[in-house]
Amino acid sequence: MDRPARTDKLAPTKTLIMINTNRHIQSDLSRILHLIWHIARNYPILPALVFLMVIFLATFAPQLAPFEPNAGSIRTRNLPPFWMVGASAEHPLGTDPLGRDMLSRTIYGARIAVVVAGSVLIAGGVGGTAIGMLAGYKKGWVDEIAMRAVDFTLAMPFLLVALTTVVVLGQSMTLMIVLLILFSWDNFARVVRAETLRLSDIAYVESARISGASTQRIILRHILPGVFGTVMIVASLRVGQLILIEATLSFLGAGLPKSVPAWGVMVASGQNFLQTAWWVAAVPGMMIFLVVMGFNFLGDWLRDWLDPRLRQQSQ
Repeated sequence: MDRPARTDKLAPTKTLIMINTNRHIQSDLSRILHLIWHIARNYPILPALVFLMVIFLATFAPQLAPFEPNAGSIRTRNLPPFWMVGASAEHPLGTDPLGRDMLSRTIYGARIAVVVAGSVLIAGGVGGTAIGMLAGYKKGWVDEIAMRAVDFTLAMPFLLVALTTVVVLGQSMTLMIVLLILFSWDNFARVVRAETLRLSDIAYVESARISGASTQRIILRHILPGVFGTVMIVASLRVGQLILIEATLSFLGAGLPKSVPAWGVMVASGQNFLQTAWWVAAVPGMMIFLVVMGFNFLGDWLRDWLDPRLRQQSQ
């Protein structure tokens, strides 16, 4: 008869031990989550991995791809990915309706994305930055002409211009890159011009002007270093937009030719097979999603890292 009484006396103690243990577990879990959030917030791990992955795939596409991107066979058409029944070990991500290997085409698609986005960023970024710095520093009629050109570019319907141009001149990668450059410099020009207006009134720029320094020297030695961080932020955010625009144009038939293994072309080719071969559109669509999200995160991190006020708030 004593044992039940003794068990009743020990029950509150066991309950307290379990409560304390749960509290410790919750506290440790909260610390781990806080540490993960702190690392993800202050260090661009995910954007860096996405950036390195895209560059690696684009650089070594011929060595990494198991097949030629346009090589296909009717015998291997519409093979599913490796986790589905009927998959083939030679085609881990399956094949499209023409029997072309999805893994090889996805890898070569990264090269197309890097070439298009890199060309547009270099040309549009350099041109827009130069126009923005010149307009913000010289002001007057130079600033007026530059900003009216920006307004004109922003007012132009890009998709309509692209579709009309492709109908007249035909599809080509060169044409699409030129169109993207013509409609990409305005963002750099507006942001850099606003930053240059702020920097041109700072004391060291005024001192250089009073000392007789030329406009070229002031812009290159004093203003360009001040706007470089802003240009990097705009460029990192622009990469995702350019990849989306390229994919949209290719999807609408106004971008790259169908023979080019671009992600947008692959999504467009798979839209009619969503019920029977959904992976033809899903695999390149997932790559577009990962790359765009990664570069958007990189742009946010650069903005926080280059702005001292935001950096202090994150810490």
